[in-house]
Amino acid sequence: MAKKSTTTGNYRCSFCGKSQDEVKKLIAGPSVYICDECIELCNEIMVEEWAQEKGEDFQHLLKPHDLYKHLDQYIVGQERCKKILSVAVHNHFKRVDSNLDLEDVELQKSNVLLIGPTGSGKTLMAQTLARILDVPFTIVDATTLTEAGYVGEDVE
Repeated sequence: MAKKSTTTGNYRCSFCGKSQDEVKKLIAGPSVYICDECIELCNEIMVEEWAQEKGEDFQHLLKPHDLYKHLDQYIVGQERCKKILSVAVHNHFKRVDSNLDLEDVELQKSNVLLIGPTGSGKTLMAQTLARILDVPFTIVDATTLTEAGYVGEDVE
């Protein structure tokens, strides 16, 4: 518990016991006090633990070649598309990982637009990637929402 010196009226850190004169800042809570040094120490411990957990999460990050092999098991043909998507997905996760480490560094983001005729495998490619990466995937039909002058309902 927080200790108050009866002679000087100074408060002490409930964790390290330093008086408010010995530290830069002493923050009061409900019947406890913590100094800036203890806060810094706690923060370092939490960041270290978080980095270890995060490192374990990204250790299983698939390389582009591995992603390509997984896509090859489900999709016949479309070699160029599988290669581009494999690299794009890998770079995306690398970018996410680096953004967690360096908040002030901005890495350029690339987007992928799958264009092709009906039945060419665009949806299958995206669904397969979602299954490999264990991420949610949703399909929405927007063909009934078109601009005025075309068949369908107005967007408004």
